[in-house]
Amino acid sequence: MLPICKAPRFKQYAIVLIVNLGVITTGMSLAWPSPMLVKLGNETESPLHRPITDEEGSWIASVGALCNTFTLCFLGMLIDRIGRKYCVILTCLPKILISIIFIFAKEAWVLILGRAVIGSADFFLFTAVPIYASEIADKETRGSLGTLLQMLSSLGIALTKSIGPFVSYTTYSIVFAAMNLLVAIPVLFLPDSPYYLFSKGKTNQAMNTLTSLRGSEELAKEELAMYSVAVNTEKVNKIKLLKDRVFLKSLGIAIVLCIMSQFTGFNAVSYYLQTILVSTNTNVMPEVASLVISLIQILAAICAAIVTDRWKRTHILLSSFIGIFIGLVALGLFFKLTEEKQEVIGFLNYLPMISLIIVIYCYSAGIGSLFWVLVPELFDGPGRALGVTIAMVVVSFLIFITTKFFPLLTMAIGPAMTYWSFSIICVISCIYVYFCVPDTNGKTFNEIQKELSGEEAREINEKNAK
Repeated sequence: MLPICKAPRFKQYAIVLIVNLGVITTGMSLAWPSPMLVKLGNETESPLHRPITDEEGSWIASVGALCNTFTLCFLGMLIDRIGRKYCVILTCLPKILISIIFIFAKEAWVLILGRAVIGSADFFLFTAVPIYASEIADKETRGSLGTLLQMLSSLGIALTKSIGPFVSYTTYSIVFAAMNLLVAIPVLFLPDSPYYLFSKGKTNQAMNTLTSLRGSEELAKEELAMYSVAVNTEKVNKIKLLKDRVFLKSLGIAIVLCIMSQFTGFNAVSYYLQTILVSTNTNVMPEVASLVISLIQILAAICAAIVTDRWKRTHILLSSFIGIFIGLVALGLFFKLTEEKQEVIGFLNYLPMISLIIVIYCYSAGIGSLFWVLVPELFDGPGRALGVTIAMVVVSFLIFITTKFFPLLTMAIGPAMTYWSFSIICVISCIYVYFCVPDTNGKTFNEIQKELSGEEAREINEKNAK
């Protein structure tokens, strides 16, 4: 297991970084619609027999998320059956195959089908990686390591925004296939998560892995004891688990986090970023603005990694939603002014780009990064795979809704009202986070479960009574 890495803490960072490399390709495929829909709709650049229609474009952008609502239903079982590590490797194979098919595709339906498969693989990866990372990391590094997912996803998005507009559709497909192959190979040499090994009765392997990761046999034994409690407590069928009060409370918080993260409109803005920038009719080049915004997203993810284990999770979330609210209000204001035939001069040329930078920075530095940290933290033991899977099904469905109907919504009520509607969700999200979301920073999974069950509050009250 990574013999080059001697220090336990460094070993954790190295393992989680390697398993997150696949997320770069997920970022690339998430950003794919931004430059490629422009090419596919252009008569001279489209590799198809004809340019795609707006309806076909909306299906190409959103179909992957729709398929996830069905395929992810089986992922919890698969993650527990074959392990987190092999699930990560498994996601790369269909993406390589579909990339090759895309090179020779001449019909829009082939792209829609291919995007459905790639989208399902991406969300499979987004389910397995946070679970793996949370089980490799100790409680002190779990937050910062969890934010690597958003950081490397942002890097993948930036790669697409920097390469996509300037190369042909075919060249990009070749680059994407090569990237998937490159990131899959190192994962083969990683250990599976110690919790998974323990749950499969491989106690000695789990002990060796934990000793290597925690730096001492004593710490490893303590963690194995917690695994034993979790496995014995939660070795029930899924139906019984869904009747457990603490699990349902965790699931409820996770689902609301899903709704809040998606109805800020980030994915709608991200998928159609270049199209939005073209529609502003400003002097700023859409391709350049799109790249700048993507680089800002990487910076935001790095900032999230720095502050996640230093600040309260709830404070970061509140700051995130307030920032997104400001950006969306400003973006809506720009489109309202253009609807009223206000001349776009001076500062107004840069208002859309500045607004989008604020939205994307605040999302990536806040809810976009913390979502992948918080959701796995809310669940304990075998319930984690089921809980995260259900959360991902909800996220997938909401991404489909926002990306499929975003163009229709902007046509129906106008872009200004669309962005202002998203901003209202940010206000509601702030209220929910303040009153309902527990702070998990620096806590073990057992401590988080105690807080969710109210046991921690009872213990404090008993101490005060004495």
